[in-house]
Amino acid sequence: PSSRPMSFAVASTASLRAPVAVRGDAASARRRTRVTASLSPSHAAERASIVKTVFDRIAGASLAIAATVAIATSPANAIQMGLPEEEVTKLICDAACETTINDAELVTTQSGLQYRDIKVGDGVQPEIGFQVVVDYIAKNEQGLIFDNSLEKGKPNDIRITGLGPGGDTNVIPGLDEGVLTMRSGGIRRLYIPGELAFPKGLASAPGRPRISAFSPVVFDVKLLYIPGLE
Repeated sequence: PSSRPMSFAVASTASLRAPVAVRGDAASARRRTRVTASLSPSHAAERASIVKTVFDRIAGASLAIAATVAIATSPANAIQMGLPEEEVTKLICDAACETTINDAELVTTQSGLQYRDIKVGDGVQPEIGFQVVVDYIAKNEQGLIFDNSLEKGKPNDIRITGLGPGGDTNVIPGLDEGVLTMRSGGIRRLYIPGELAFPKGLASAPGRPRISAFSPVVFDVKLLYIPGLE
């Protein structure tokens, strides 16, 4: 009983198939047609045109994306889009100041400290033992900043001792001596030799270079005011 449906299925399927010889001829014909078509000059030219069109569209899209990114990341658009602007380091002696500072007189003291007055103050002069309020920017020999009170948003209070190297100074001896002869409102660049700087050096930190022991440093100092004297 189970063999009849199988025979029927085979017979029915066989009746839908072309004879073997005919199927073979048809398949060969299709293959020849594909080969001939693939070798046709007009077909090759059409395919090359399609490929070129695709590449042209990709290139055009890439240029459009690049232009969009460039416009979006420009400073003006960064502000409009709320993107963070590039931070500018706050300085006591800016670019304009740097172009003229070497015209100022270079003063050398007996200790070896040197300085140039960027601006001579018109206020009072510190007295030994008094606190002074200053802003300063400290740099190493290569000009890299390792301390900046302007970036901290708060000036420094330091006590002037006048004790010099080996004394119990509140800050490094070169800074103590350099501020002692300033007047409030003045701005001065101090060229501090190694023996008046950091005897133990300073370790490096994120955003701060290492300062070797007894290496020269440069301080730009602005004497803001002297509590108790003005």
